[in-house]
Amino acid sequence: MSAGSPVEGRLYQQVADRIRALIEAGGLRAGDRLPAERELAQQLGVSRPSLREALIALEIDGTVEIRMGSGIYVQAGKDAGKGTGRTAPAGDSPEEVMQARAALEGAVAALAAARITPEALHALRRALDRMGTEIAEGRAPLDSDRLFHLAVAEATGNSVLTRLVAGLFDARHSPIAARLRSRFDSPATWALALAEHEAVLAALEARDPLRAQAAMHGHLEHSTRRWLEGEPR
Repeated sequence: MSAGSPVEGRLYQQVADRIRALIEAGGLRAGDRLPAERELAQQLGVSRPSLREALIALEIDGTVEIRMGSGIYVQAGKDAGKGTGRTAPAGDSPEEVMQARAALEGAVAALAAARITPEALHALRRALDRMGTEIAEGRAPLDSDRLFHLAVAEATGNSVLTRLVAGLFDARHSPIAARLRSRFDSPATWALALAEHEAVLAALEARDPLRAQAAMHGHLEHSTRRWLEGEPR
């Protein structure tokens, strides 16, 4: 059986199934609290990002409830020993999607820096100005964020790269990614993202491929850490 087979499932599904086994082995019932994230990650021998994805998947299917500032609790109707079954897929792993984006969009930014036009730079500036306005007004600038990343891809003049960037970006609308975003996005994290976008634009304005690649790669790595290693708002 290959590592990517549907039977084995994604890593977060495998970790979620191990958490189910812990719930059953511990005789936990609805309302009982699970160990804290850090302790649970150590107990299972997995990274905190992998654990966080697994917990979000279990929350989506109603097995656990994550209460901000309180802990992780077995959900009503999901008592141990009642045949909870396997964890259903909730989309691609956000960590894997962001790794793919960092690899692809770093290279895209480098190519864009070599081909950027004044018109493309104006489009990028408009996207960031709009993004800044939305953040200042307390709104999540999802459309402006997408517009910026696609404008960088379009600046390469390569429609295939633009399509790939769009597809990976839109994976953030999967159930697991959307739930993570709702818990960990905030005006403060968006302000950090905006500053990172400004660094990408500055590198493109300088027509410096290596700097543009590093800025884009760094932005997406920081975004991953904010989602999967940071503290919820």
